Amino acid sequence: MNRQRGMSSLALVLLILLLGSLMLNGLNQQRVLHIRRVTTEIHSLQQYAAVQSAMEWGRMQKWYPTPLVQCQQPPSESWRVCLRVLADNQVLLIAASGEQRLWRGGHIVNNEVLFSAHGWSDFCPQQENALCLLP
Repeated sequence: MNRQRGMSSLALVLLILLLGSLMLNGLNQQRVLHIRRVTTEIHSLQQYAAVQSAMEWGRMQKWYPTPLVQCQQPPSESWRVCLRVLADNQVLLIAASGEQRLWRGGHIVNNEVLFSAHGWSDFCPQQENALCLLP
């Protein structure tokens, strides 16, 4: 009889170990997924900060009414800023870093590019999507 009780106790211990291992494996998978989400979010926030810096940098640059498309990029940065001259002396400043894009409208007055005081937009303000793409 003692042997039978010993075997059932051993089986119970093994069952508890198996269930514990399954739970730990599940928790580890959740942890890995959470780390991936956090890493993706950090990367996205870094790109967003970079594109905001690019927009402000581009706004402070000297732009001319011609040519119709102009781009500038500092040598040490990964982002790029382009100005697109549209119809009716309207302009569109496009800043990009990675997959992030920002746009800012403006106009040309006395051969000088002036940007809107309303700030930038995180969606394309033009109906024709091709006008919002970087060349």
